[in-house]
Amino acid sequence: MTRFIDVPALAELLQRKGVAPLMADLADCLREDFLRWQDFDKCARVASHSPVGVIELMPVADAQRYAFKYVNGHPINTSRGLYTVMAFGVLAEVSSGYPLLLSELTLSTALRTAATSAMAAKALARPDSRRMALIGNGAQSEFQALAFHSQLGIREIVAYDIDPAATTKLQRNLAGFADLKILRADSIAEAVRGADIVTTVTADKARATILTAEMLEPGMHINAVGGDCPGKTELAAELLRQASIFVEYEPQTRIEGDIQQLPPEHPVTELWQVLSGRAPGRRSAAEVTVFDSVGFALEDYSTLRLLDKLARELGVGREVQLVPPADDPKDLFRHTRGGRAQLRRAA
Repeated sequence: MTRFIDVPALAELLQRKGVAPLMADLADCLREDFLRWQDFDKCARVASHSPVGVIELMPVADAQRYAFKYVNGHPINTSRGLYTVMAFGVLAEVSSGYPLLLSELTLSTALRTAATSAMAAKALARPDSRRMALIGNGAQSEFQALAFHSQLGIREIVAYDIDPAATTKLQRNLAGFADLKILRADSIAEAVRGADIVTTVTADKARATILTAEMLEPGMHINAVGGDCPGKTELAAELLRQASIFVEYEPQTRIEGDIQQLPPEHPVTELWQVLSGRAPGRRSAAEVTVFDSVGFALEDYSTLRLLDKLARELGVGREVQLVPPADDPKDLFRHTRGGRAQLRRAA
């Protein structure tokens, strides 16, 4: 049988664990798996692009488990009353190929993206960072804010979105966190002024310039989350040339990240190398660092394995028969008769 976690089941899990504690657990899982980087069979995601969006498959595996995520990115969806990004995923046993878990990953992708951002910032931002600018206040913004608040001690967030209602929503949803102040800015330049960390999480599927080199201040850490497909960027090329750049999986980020604007020989460092001590992260308090995050399949693997563990421990979700019983594995056709019999009984 396969464990199935739908949205209500995940909501139950979040109520029982808490959003911020679950993201902290997820950040720990992510770090564990990034430190096993060389154990994984990795590839860039497979993408099908259209004029209005993209649909992608993101696979990864080690010797024990295989995972994939189906995910879309359609900025036009908000005008249709739909989410820009939605996803689901599977965790399977490598030795048999059988699916262990089928799970929603729309909410979970927001959780893992924020947890990855916090994990990277712990390695790259100044330890005394307390003020963050949050550019783009849509569906991912609360998760980013809570992860940085609970895991890095961010106490003040200056928020900006081209849609003022999005910032109002962010302030409303986080009003219960008394030790986290959410301030509203009237421009990007105002939001980033004096920020220790700048998180960009915008949605337009276009080459944009959200941050320019003139906005940089010594010691800033840029957490660039929104650029995640060919032709979609958030950071000016000149800003990138003035910073030390860190990525998840270089072959994928060269195609999809902000560094698609730079020559292929421009130096970048994969985050796992920093976490493992094989490469330096921040070298000085004045250095500007950029985490050019596009999302990588290993992060979904970590998320699925944690959800599978917690769901089974807490009895969340339910078992579904995704694969026919194999009491006679050479006779698959008999299950067609069973289906017809069930239909007759139901009638």
